[in-house]
Amino acid sequence: MSANHYRHLPSVNQILESPAVQSLLGTHAHDVVVDSIRQELDQLRAEISKGVGFNGVAGLEILTGRVVERVAREQRPNLRTVINATGIVLHTNLGRAPMAEEAARAAHEASRAYLNLELDLGTGQRSSRQIAIRNWLCRLTGAESATAVNNCAAATVITLRTLAAGREAIVSRGQLIEIGGSFRIPEIMAVSGATLREVGTTNITRIADYEKAINPNTALLMRVHHSNYRVIGFTESASLEELVALGRKHNLPVIDDVGSGQLADLSGLGFQDEPMIRTSVAAGADLVLFSGDKLLGGPQAGIIVGRKDLIQRIERDPLMRAFRLDKMTLAALEATLRLYLDEQRAWRDVPVLRMLAMPLEELRNRAKAVATQLGSISGVKASVQETQTFVGGGSLPAQAMPSIAVAIAAKGRSDDVLAERLRTGTPAVLGRIQDGHLLLDLRTVFPEQEAELVASVTAAIG
Repeated sequence: MSANHYRHLPSVNQILESPAVQSLLGTHAHDVVVDSIRQELDQLRAEISKGVGFNGVAGLEILTGRVVERVAREQRPNLRTVINATGIVLHTNLGRAPMAEEAARAAHEASRAYLNLELDLGTGQRSSRQIAIRNWLCRLTGAESATAVNNCAAATVITLRTLAAGREAIVSRGQLIEIGGSFRIPEIMAVSGATLREVGTTNITRIADYEKAINPNTALLMRVHHSNYRVIGFTESASLEELVALGRKHNLPVIDDVGSGQLADLSGLGFQDEPMIRTSVAAGADLVLFSGDKLLGGPQAGIIVGRKDLIQRIERDPLMRAFRLDKMTLAALEATLRLYLDEQRAWRDVPVLRMLAMPLEELRNRAKAVATQLGSISGVKASVQETQTFVGGGSLPAQAMPSIAVAIAAKGRSDDVLAERLRTGTPAVLGRIQDGHLLLDLRTVFPEQEAELVASVTAAIG
């Protein structure tokens, strides 16, 4: 019986000549298509050996369809758009901050044409690529100068390497943090060539502890923002103002690594304890380090603002060439910074700020509309649910914000299975399972993505 089925199998050329497979050759290499045909034929032979039948013309149509699906599946990009329905605004695994449209357009234009990356158009002479962002950063933060590298870890490494290689950097024990990706302050110190001098205890570090540790080999004093955790209870820490006064007394620079990069004041939204960049500069920190792709809402970057002479030293370090930003990132960062020149525009056009400030009533109305559409799908139950979420990305830890989600359940599919089907669909959708419900939190779903969200749920259930 099986032998007859084997004889009816089409050849590679027969499948290749079918209209559906021919259409693939316009966008995929011939070898890729042929390889997929052979893999499907091999799989079909294995199925026949287990008793599965193959029926002539009808079987050929099914087989060509499988080839088309295989090519689409195996040739799709590894990096692709995801609908973030987790409610986590700065989701590290999803690329943290989505950029503003102006920033995305700037990166696109920079990538597709030539631009004056290191050329002064006025003089025709070579210039620094940092000029693209330096003036805007100085205007926004009040700093003398500024520069940027490819992430905040790189900013920390090159700052310590330039100012403290072979010497000691004094840091509180309570600030020896580890954040995502095993970024640890002690290891960063070691990579930079600086020697870590720990002072104080996990919960108590007074300014006197710093002063007692100062010696002829001390290069700088450093404050590191806790980022992704909080120490509560019986605690005490030296203020930035105290550190600056101590640094001035001993002629030591003070470095303030503030992490997330808050240019817009979020206290009106109820968020507390996240340092403002301008405040650190005004307090006298010699250098302030922060990220570009967290609360700033721009591309991945490590930004350094502060004293002009120290910035110049950092930019002369040979490692700067390895850490420097590419033209697309610089263009996107400049466009993001320019939005902050008009605070109202920044709140309107920077997605991170817009998501954080989105009123609950607006979220509720959107959730009701989505729940109504999902509830009309056979076998689906959808309801609007009040919930809480977090900013994410190591920003504003332990500070939950209220949000609105659509809770969905599908007949015959567990929450885990439904979540997996959404995650592996096109486009991929990531929700979160909480208290026995699959939640689609609309705080992080763009309004223009809602139709795709409904279609993805429909496909996942089907």
